[in-house]
Amino acid sequence: MRDVLYLEQIEQAEALLKPQRIEVLRQLAEPRTCTEVASRLGQTPQRVYYHVKRLVDARLVDLVSERKVRGIHEGIYQASARSYWLSPRLVGRIGLRKAQDEMSLGYLLDLMEEVQADVAALDRTAPELPSVGVSGEIRVRPEQRQQFLDDLQTALQNLFTRYGGADGDAFKLAVACYPKGEPDE
Repeated sequence: MRDVLYLEQIEQAEALLKPQRIEVLRQLAEPRTCTEVASRLGQTPQRVYYHVKRLVDARLVDLVSERKVRGIHEGIYQASARSYWLSPRLVGRIGLRKAQDEMSLGYLLDLMEEVQADVAALDRTAPELPSVGVSGEIRVRPEQRQQFLDDLQTALQNLFTRYGGADGDAFKLAVACYPKGEPDE
């Protein structure tokens, strides 16, 4: 089972985005038969099999083994991944693309789409993926905002200057800095 399956085909998204199928998919986090899933969801095995078949066809669920029960072959299925990411490209850009500068929300959204696609494309079978993720919250008074952004830009520029040579492994650095919204209550 993969950690993440990145969906870029509309057929996969269509197969996934049905409430009943999402429930079936959640039950298939562990290998199970359609009969076992049906029992857990209070549905008929035939109804569950219909949804499982659509998920298998879309490569969102795998047949991991079969067993013979009372002369009938029964499939054991498991979700293909622990998490499913929908590519923003499934919808595509709506309207004309305006020139974006590094301080715009549009630029930040484009950057996040790029990071999502890059992470999804990584070879998860590699024994080690040297990466780091850092997240935190910084509180800045309004009168210090510009100085904070200037300091952040300078720190990053120093890294690019120090490690920006042509030799060695290529790493991509993406930093997002945005105002944090208030939590929903």
